[in-house]
Amino acid sequence: MKHTIHRIRRRQLVALATGALLTAGIGLAAPASAQMPAAQPAATARSSTPLVVNARWGGHCTYDRLVIDLKGYVPDVTVRRVARLYYDGSGKPVPLPGRYFLEIRLHPAAAHDGTGKSVYKGPKLQRIWLPKLKGIAMTGDYEGYVTFGAAFDTRPVYNTSRLHHPERFVLDVKHANVC
Repeated sequence: MKHTIHRIRRRQLVALATGALLTAGIGLAAPASAQMPAAQPAATARSSTPLVVNARWGGHCTYDRLVIDLKGYVPDVTVRRVARLYYDGSGKPVPLPGRYFLEIRLHPAAAHDGTGKSVYKGPKLQRIWLPKLKGIAMTGDYEGYVTFGAAFDTRPVYNTSRLHHPERFVLDVKHANVC
C-alpha cells in the first residue's frame, strides 16, 4: 500500500513538472535552431512590429548565405524571382551587377523605430564577390514592409529558413563545392 501511494505521488509530480515545462515553452529534445521562441502571453507575443537591424552574408563550401537579422520575431517573408530590382517608392532601378535577381520582402517589419530613426545598421547597397551572390541592396522600408534585393550571375537555386535566438531569416544559395 505504501509503495502504491508513492508511485501515484511520483506520477502526479512527473505530470505536473511535464505540464510546467510545456507551459513554459521549454523544448528538451529539439536543437536550439529548431526550437520555437519561449512562450509569451498572446497579447505581447506579436504586438510590436519586428525590426530589421542588419543584413550579412558569408561563403561556404557548397552555398552562399544571406542573413537578415531581426529584433522581435521573424515575420512572414516572401522570396521571388524578378527581372530587375527597383527601389520601393521611387521606382528607380537598383544598380547591382547580375543577370538574375531575387526580391526578399518581410511583412510586417520596419527598419526604423517609432520616431522614424533608422535601426538598420547593415549595407544599403553592397557588391559581393562570392561564387553565386554578387550583391545585395536594401530596397525599401515603407508601410510595414522591408524589402531587399539580391543579385546573381546565374539562376539561383535556394532554400530559406528561420533561425531563432537571435531571430534571423536565412537564404542559402547552392553552388558547386569550392573547398
